[in-house]
Amino acid sequence: MAEVDEASKPLLRDLKAVGKKFGHVMYPKKSTTLLRDWDLWGPLLLCVTLALMLQGGSADSKEDGGPQFAEVFVIIWFGSVIITLNSKLLGGTISFFQSLCVLGYCILPLTVAMIVCRLVLLGGTGTASFIVRFIVVVASFGWSTFASTAFLADSQPPNRKALVVYPVFLFYFVISWMIVTFSPSHSDGTTDTGP
Repeated sequence: MAEVDEASKPLLRDLKAVGKKFGHVMYPKKSTTLLRDWDLWGPLLLCVTLALMLQGGSADSKEDGGPQFAEVFVIIWFGSVIITLNSKLLGGTISFFQSLCVLGYCILPLTVAMIVCRLVLLGGTGTASFIVRFIVVVASFGWSTFASTAFLADSQPPNRKALVVYPVFLFYFVISWMIVTFSPSHSDGTTDTGP
């Protein structure tokens, strides 16, 4: 039994670290903890969760799941890499993996929005449902953008901050668009068309 306790200590330590970083994203402030102790476990967990939640929602999909998981996964990671390279080319002072960590953890509000949207969709897909989902996604988009720029902006030269923030804005906009346009597919292969 002692071996199990010893084996679970690193896992519990990592889970606590991920939880603290989630807290930093939900309440962003001038803190370098998220940057100093970077990891990619939280971003991976959020990316997989979001990709699984978005799976099977495309109106042109004949198979539930199809390539959509891979599409969402690649969009998130490729987008994060492009933003990170842009940041480094513009003279950013944080490391490649620190930037990936921040961008990945800042998907948390959008992942929460996707969960809320799935719950709202259980009640139907009318106009009221769309309005509620739209408001939730817009708020989460704003929070993700605000949180990531709060961490990344200080690592950039003052005259180039807008050049770094704009791609971050577009990145979270694309993810938000995928969430707000999500329409669940039914077992017969049909999808709801929304409002």
